[in-house]
Amino acid sequence: MRKLILMALTCGLAAGLGMYLSRPKVPTLELPNEVGDFTLTERDGTKVGKAEMLGKVWLAGFVFTRCTGPCPQVTGTMARLQKELADVADFRLVTFTVDPEHDGPAELTAYAKQYQAEPGRWLFLTGPVQEIRRVLTDEFHVHRVEVPDAKVGDRFDHSSKLILVDRQGRMRGVYDGRSGEVEAAAPGMFEENVARLKDAVRRLAAE
Repeated sequence: MRKLILMALTCGLAAGLGMYLSRPKVPTLELPNEVGDFTLTERDGTKVGKAEMLGKVWLAGFVFTRCTGPCPQVTGTMARLQKELADVADFRLVTFTVDPEHDGPAELTAYAKQYQAEPGRWLFLTGPVQEIRRVLTDEFHVHRVEVPDAKVGDRFDHSSKLILVDRQGRMRGVYDGRSGEVEAAAPGMFEENVARLKDAVRRLAAE
């Protein structure tokens, strides 16, 4: 029995290390760092890119609609911010799918409704796989790894961070999108994280 347990632990560690090493190498993010140009499709079919976001303070998050891991928490945090920052007129939330082959406008529309996302204020973007990969890796410096043998809800290992972007299209902060291990390590830290994020949004919106 001890030998079987040891073998299982060894296999688990090897699988985890393999997934970590398979992550794309992304440049270190030094803030502020300008988001480059991109063009993706919003759930209503309109094209959205950097040009459409200039002049707005916005928060980027990364999920996929069939996710049973961190995504519901990340989207829940964004839904909370939609309510708690409703008075900031020029603030936008932008969710990028990491599974564009499945998450088309119809799937994103249904997903957005689950979280009472306000059209025009909270955008959900999809597009060609190669463009999604490029935007995540080159522009936001976050990872996205497909895990082919995993269950559908665990198909992608990806960032659960939220990235704050200012009116000039520069990334100004990176925040935790879910409590999870943060709260386990230090109770109250996630709420401090959310408070810092809201303060940063209001400060940038006032500039």
